[in-house]
Amino acid sequence: MTIFATVGLPGSGKGEFARVAAEHGIPVVSMGDVIRAVCEDRGVDPATGHGTIARAIREEDGPTAVADRAVPYVAEALDHDAVVVIDGLRSPEELAAFEEAFQTEEIILVAIEAPFDLRADRLADRSRDSTDVDVDALRSREAREAGFGMTTLIDTADVTIANTGTLTAFEASIEQHLAVHMDG
Repeated sequence: MTIFATVGLPGSGKGEFARVAAEHGIPVVSMGDVIRAVCEDRGVDPATGHGTIARAIREEDGPTAVADRAVPYVAEALDHDAVVVIDGLRSPEELAAFEEAFQTEEIILVAIEAPFDLRADRLADRSRDSTDVDVDALRSREAREAGFGMTTLIDTADVTIANTGTLTAFEASIEQHLAVHMDG
C-alpha cells in the first residue's frame, strides 16, 4: 500500500495532482477540506477564515492537529484501496504524524513547484478566495505556510514535480509518478 502526500505553495498544482489521482480512482484526503470542515463547525466562512482557523487549531491542539483529524479518513480509504493521496501537507510534524499512524505503508512525499508569478496568475484565474487575488496577501499566506514548516517539506520531498508548462504536460508527469503504484 502507498500513500502519496503532496506539498507545495499556493497555486503550485497540488489540486491538479489530486484531481488526476481521483480520475484514476485513487481516493484523495484533502488537508484543506479538513480545515474547511472545522471552519463550518465553528461558523466561520472558509473563504475568509481558512488561515485563521488553520493557525487556531494548531495552537489549540498542536502542530499535528490537521493531520490528526485527517488520519481516520486516510485509514478508511486504505481499507478499500492500495493507493491514497493526502493533498496539502504543511509541516514536517504532519508528515511524522502520518508516518506514525501508517507505519506499514509507504509514504511518498511529492513536492509540486512553480514560480511565484505563475502561481499568482493561476490563483487569480481560480480566485477561490479573496487572498488568492492580492499579491501581497499571497506573499503573507506563503509566509504563514512557510512558518508551519512547508519549505522544509518541499526541500526534503521524495519526488519533485515542476509545474511550469502546459496542464497536459503536468498531468502526464503526475500519471507517470502514480502509474508505478496504480492497479491496472
